Amino acid sequence: MNQDIESYQEMFARVKDNGEGAFIPFVVVGDPDFETSLEIVKTYVDNGADALELGFPFSDPIADGPTVQAADIRSLNSGMTTRRGFEFIKRIREFTNIPLGLLVYYNLIYKMGADEFYKAAKESGLNGILAADLPPEEAEILLDTADKYGLDQIFMAAQTTSNERLEKIAEMCSGFLYVVAVMGVTGARSELADTTVELVSRVKSHSDLPLAVGFGISRQEHVRNVLSAGSDGAIVASALLNIIGENLENKEVMLTKIGSFCRELKEATRK
Repeated sequence: MNQDIESYQEMFARVKDNGEGAFIPFVVVGDPDFETSLEIVKTYVDNGADALELGFPFSDPIADGPTVQAADIRSLNSGMTTRRGFEFIKRIREFTNIPLGLLVYYNLIYKMGADEFYKAAKESGLNGILAADLPPEEAEILLDTADKYGLDQIFMAAQTTSNERLEKIAEMCSGFLYVVAVMGVTGARSELADTTVELVSRVKSHSDLPLAVGFGISRQEHVRNVLSAGSDGAIVASALLNIIGENLENKEVMLTKIGSFCRELKEATRK
């Protein structure tokens, strides 16, 4: 199935042709366990996901708030490892060809070795990798390895990113540029600040890459706001992980609520 995998470029062009933005839900691989996590991913796909953002669990996720930390703990407690994570991605590729991105902490790449990690990533069917805690200035080895295996190396732009640094990041990045919507760690927010809209506009003026905004996107109005500001997609994480965490005792209810919420968020991408 891998030869038919949709690229980020193809996906963003597809949704644009449909007059939409991209809806990109996030899941911690293996949360709350391998098979349930796979059902969650399938529910995302069946209810409007244009691409998926997958996280490998990590014991010290410095960029993440309590919701993602709790998901990481559930996944690690269920026995998830990096190698099992790649097996999980292969299972996803049995039912979808949409782009799959991996959000990972550099320690996991370093421990396995960049070449082995990226080779496994390619063989599992990933499109791209974002090392959340690795500054672009230190990422040369990953850029070379990503290029070797034909993977997109994705980077983040934040409100604290200067215009000069933004241009450098845009030159190094491929696939899409991940725009961090808020100051601080991940987590659902009730409101998105005006500074988020300003950041999207600023990034847009320094890069031709598609933009996807994440961190704090938790409502239909947030999705509409970032798309109207010029973003090409919205990444939704903690709001979905909260549904998982609140419904661990009833998987059927969990999946129903996730499906309904995904449809609402996808609807908000339609202009």
